[in-house]
Amino acid sequence: MATMTKRKKAAAEAVDMAKIHTVEQAVELIEKFPKTKFDETVEIHLDLNIDPKNADQAVRGTVVLPHGTGKKVKIAAFCKGENFQKARDLQVTHVGAEDLIEKVANGFLDFDKVIATPDMMRDLSKLGKILGPRGLMPSPKAGTVTNDIEKVVKELRAGRIEYRSDKQGDIHAGVGKRSFSTEQLRENVRFFIDAILHAKPSVVKGTFIKSATLSTTMGPGLKLTI
Repeated sequence: MATMTKRKKAAAEAVDMAKIHTVEQAVELIEKFPKTKFDETVEIHLDLNIDPKNADQAVRGTVVLPHGTGKKVKIAAFCKGENFQKARDLQVTHVGAEDLIEKVANGFLDFDKVIATPDMMRDLSKLGKILGPRGLMPSPKAGTVTNDIEKVVKELRAGRIEYRSDKQGDIHAGVGKRSFSTEQLRENVRFFIDAILHAKPSVVKGTFIKSATLSTTMGPGLKLTI
């Protein structure tokens, strides 16, 4: 049986874990959690009223948070020709075509996001088993397969995140950092929840978000009312 760390125990004692909080209350309570040696990510966890086995109930999309994620994003751009130079000019972390594909195939994974131009997708498909399980494979639905390199790079740096329901019908996402102001966190959380509500599949009836929890990397979860 897992034991609760001293930090989590102290955080749990500072709040009423059984209570359901508004977003505003939860964000304020997070400030009472014991500090850590690093800037924790504030995470949201949503349990959706969907059948994850049905493709028409899958929930997937992107959202640009008002105040970003607080994380410096390392981007790998698979492109060539004119787009290669555009990515270079934008100082994208890693830029390449077949050479970068070969590098990743040999184990290189020092990046957080991946974008690609349409003409690279056929060659990039060989990395499906490497990038797919990590949620990094570019796709048109996620907006990461594009010829508008500049737009996507700017959005990713501004705090654009991709969300998708998992095999349990849940969505998990980082919506900011512990160092953010209360107002910044509140606006990011509200914005993300609204984005998920707007992504509700038409075939789903009744309550869409069954439960929601807000937490920090090392802290306990706070139940939210939507």
